[in-house]
Amino acid sequence: MHIVIVGCGPAGIFAAIRVAETGSQNRVTVLEATHEPLDKVRISGGGRCNVTHNCFDPVELVKHYPRGHKELRGPFSFFQPRDIVEFFLRHGVKLKSEPDGRMFPITDSSQTIIDCLLSVAKSLGVEIRLGKRVKTITVTSDGNSSRFIIGLYTDESIAADRVMIASGSSPQGYRLAESVGHTIVPCVPSLFTFKAKDERLNDLSGISFSRVRLQLDTGGNKKLSQTGPLLITHWGLSGPAVLKLSAWGARTLNECRYKAKLTVNFLPEHDMESVYNEFLLRKKRHPRKRVVSQPLFDIPKRYWTRATAAAGIIDTLLWANISKVALTALAQQLTTATFLVTGKGIFKEEFVTAGGVSLKEVDFRTMQSRICPGLYFGGEVLDIDGVTGGFNFQSSWTTGWIAGGSMGGTSLKN
Repeated sequence: MHIVIVGCGPAGIFAAIRVAETGSQNRVTVLEATHEPLDKVRISGGGRCNVTHNCFDPVELVKHYPRGHKELRGPFSFFQPRDIVEFFLRHGVKLKSEPDGRMFPITDSSQTIIDCLLSVAKSLGVEIRLGKRVKTITVTSDGNSSRFIIGLYTDESIAADRVMIASGSSPQGYRLAESVGHTIVPCVPSLFTFKAKDERLNDLSGISFSRVRLQLDTGGNKKLSQTGPLLITHWGLSGPAVLKLSAWGARTLNECRYKAKLTVNFLPEHDMESVYNEFLLRKKRHPRKRVVSQPLFDIPKRYWTRATAAAGIIDTLLWANISKVALTALAQQLTTATFLVTGKGIFKEEFVTAGGVSLKEVDFRTMQSRICPGLYFGGEVLDIDGVTGGFNFQSSWTTGWIAGGSMGGTSLKN
C-alpha cells in the first residue's frame, strides 16, 4: 500500500514516522512544496523550537485551544505532551521546561528537533521529496475505499492508496481539500499584537507587567477577557495576555476590523476601591512626599509617571494635598485604564490562523475524512488553533500520530 502525505511540517513528518513505526509494509512518501522541510519548526521560539507545553492533563490541555478544544479531548487522552517528550527522549533528544510551562530542547536549537525527526524518518524508510508542490488530487471510489492520483506542478502523477493533507495554513492545502468535497472555514489571523496609539505608551517600549487583566469590548454583547503578562511595544501592546486574547477573539476582531476598546487592570488582585484605600493610607503616612516620586504596587516608575499625568496630577503635588477627585482618577488609571485598539500587529515568532477544514467533516478517532474514505488530515490545515506556548505544535504531533497510526492499520476506535 502506498501512503502519500502532502506537507513535511510537524503533523506530516510525525504521521509518516507513525505509519512506518506500525511495522506494516506500507510505502510512505512525503511531498513538500518547498526545499526546506519543517521550516516552521526551524523558526519557532526564535529558533529554539517551542516543542510543546508541560500541561499533562488532557482536561486542562484542551482549554488552551480557542478552536478544536472539544474535538481534541479524545485524541489528547491517547497522545499528549508527555508522549511527545518521551518520543524525543527515546530518540536522544531531551526537552526542558521553562517557568511558564513552555518546553524546548536542552540545546536551545530547533535544528536538534529537525535533525531528529528527519533522521528517524530516514531510518524507517520514509521517502521525503522536496520541491514537489501538489496541484490536484483525483479520487476514484467504489463506495468503501478510494484510490488517488496526485498531480504535481511538474506534470508528474503519483498513485496512492491513502492520502493525508498536512499542508499547514497553505492556501493550496485548503484548495485541495475543497476539491474533494470538504468545507473550508474562512481563515483569519490568530495570535497577534494590538496596535494602540496613546500618550501613556509613548517611548515606553520594553516595559512589562508580570500580571494584568484585560477586557476587550468590540461593540457586541460578548466581552472577552484574559489575565497574564503584558508588554508595551513601540506600536502598542503585546505579551502573553494580549496574544491569548487575540486568539480567543480572532473572528470577532476580524469582523470589527481590529478596532476595539481595551480595558486594562494593571493590578488584577485589586479593584478601584481597594486601590483608593491604599492611596488614603499613603496620604496619611507620607503626606510630605510627592505623589509622582514613589510608585505603589510595584508599578514600573516610568509608567507610574504616565498614569499620574493622565490622572491630572502635576509633578510637584504632595500626598497631603491630593484631592479625592485626583485619587479616584489615579485609581481608575491603574484598575480600569482604557486604550483604543486601532489595528493588529504581528507575532514574529509564528503565524497562526483560525480556520481551515471543517472539524465536523473529520473523524477524530482516525483523522480520516467523513466525506472521502482514505483521505486524512492533520495539523493546521484543520480549523484548530491554540494559544502561544507550544500548543499548536502539540495538536500537530497528536493529530499526526493518530492519522499515521490509522493509515498504518491501527485505530483509536478499537
